[in-house]
Amino acid sequence: MKLRTTCVALAFAALAACQPAVPDSAANVPDTGTGAGFGNAIGNLVNLDAFNTEDPGQAERDAALNNSAPLSPDPVTVTSVPTPTFPAPVSETEAQAASTAAAANSGVAPVEASPANAPPPILNNPGISDEQDFDAVASRETIASDAARIEANRQQYQVVEPTALPSRGGTDTNIVAYALQTSHPKGTKVHRRLALFNQARHTRNCASYASADLAQIDFLERGGPSRDRRGLDPDGDGYACAWDPAPFRRAARN
Repeated sequence: MKLRTTCVALAFAALAACQPAVPDSAANVPDTGTGAGFGNAIGNLVNLDAFNTEDPGQAERDAALNNSAPLSPDPVTVTSVPTPTFPAPVSETEAQAASTAAAANSGVAPVEASPANAPPPILNNPGISDEQDFDAVASRETIASDAARIEANRQQYQVVEPTALPSRGGTDTNIVAYALQTSHPKGTKVHRRLALFNQARHTRNCASYASADLAQIDFLERGGPSRDRRGLDPDGDGYACAWDPAPFRRAARN
């Protein structure tokens, strides 16, 4: 058994000695640290500095911050609250001088309030009345004083007797009476007018009145409706500047 093992080992050694050597192609290439057979190919294609994310000035700023003194907080201003002051007591001499000055300025001596010097009663007090309180009224009123007060209230009133209505002043021209005296509607020709009609003159003259009622009054006072001196009634219905008597007639019927 031992002899067989020795023979096998010698056979393997003989085979290894007969095997040709494999040449090393990278034996004479200097090692650049980039791997065998690659040389500087990768370094030439890719700029390795582009992947360096470290800020060049970060180290200098960190050193400056470490050597600088710590920031001190802003000073806080403390405002003191003033101590409340109270007015000094007025002496008797100052009070008397103030009273004398007030009396000299107003001409009326000041009234000293005391139980013996009660203030005058306030008349026409707008406060709540106690007239419905029997005890309060009985304490200050008697039958005679109540009757006198009622009589005084009666003297304050005066009954006015109705009189006749005053007469209406001003002009005697009444457009209401004229509207009730006529019956034809607006636009119906009743009176003769000249064939010559000037629309511009009619518009200008009607515009000089503040309302159609005033135009109708002036129209009647100038001889209307039979005469039309200013051209206010060109259609001859007796109504100047589109005046309409219908509202007055409806009011009279109602």
